Amino acid sequence: MKIIINGIGGRMGKEVARLAVEGMRNSQLVCGIDAFSKDECVCDAPCYRTFDEAAAAEADVVIDFSHHTVTEELLSFCVSKNLPVVVATTGHDEREIELIKNAAKHIPVFFSANMSLGVALLCELAKTAAKTMPDADIEIIEKHHNRKLDAPSGTALLLADAISTVRKGAYYVFGRGGQRKREKAEIGIHAIRMGNIVGEHEVIIGTDTQTITLKHEAHTRALFAEGAVAAADFLKEKSAGLYSMKDIVE
Repeated sequence: MKIIINGIGGRMGKEVARLAVEGMRNSQLVCGIDAFSKDECVCDAPCYRTFDEAAAAEADVVIDFSHHTVTEELLSFCVSKNLPVVVATTGHDEREIELIKNAAKHIPVFFSANMSLGVALLCELAKTAAKTMPDADIEIIEKHHNRKLDAPSGTALLLADAISTVRKGAYYVFGRGGQRKREKAEIGIHAIRMGNIVGEHEVIIGTDTQTITLKHEAHTRALFAEGAVAAADFLKEKSAGLYSMKDIVE
């Protein structure tokens, strides 16, 4: 499996490059692309500043760990070369999400706010708990390092969206404040940014008589890189469409 990494100069790009060089799932790094990093390439494969420079590269899939502002250019590149793409970047706005959905009509696109299989399992457990306890209050707490740009995290929203599928009329309240009581339909979402926390997501489901806490903690960023490579391998034989970690879990 020949891989192009977009965002190879970032933390996650470097992790994916390391796994590809080590041959995880018979992967091979063809080249890297990074419009933002000033670092030297982390491996012997060529690294480019633009997609145009990488146009001649022969690959099976692109893994994207860059920045959501390059989404349009990334997808244009992949569609033009008929390349499956794993979009592992977060923070997309509504327009960029629509671009992703449109690209999936032409190529296989794996799009997930979190590349962890454990988080995919957490989503399913949270849905089950929310459905089983329809009168419970639900709060989500997410913690990340102090350099993370988007808040709340894409994973927190992923969890809330999963819960909302079994909670009719649910709506989100971010970082609760003000002078009013909590409403039953609320799903509270709280973001904490400090130190070097890799990523923690906690779902609290509580009634007047009991509380269930579901938690996933990432110990190292390598798990997200591993998930991205697994997702790339998953896409190899797929037809055009939009895929996520839920498809792997199922």
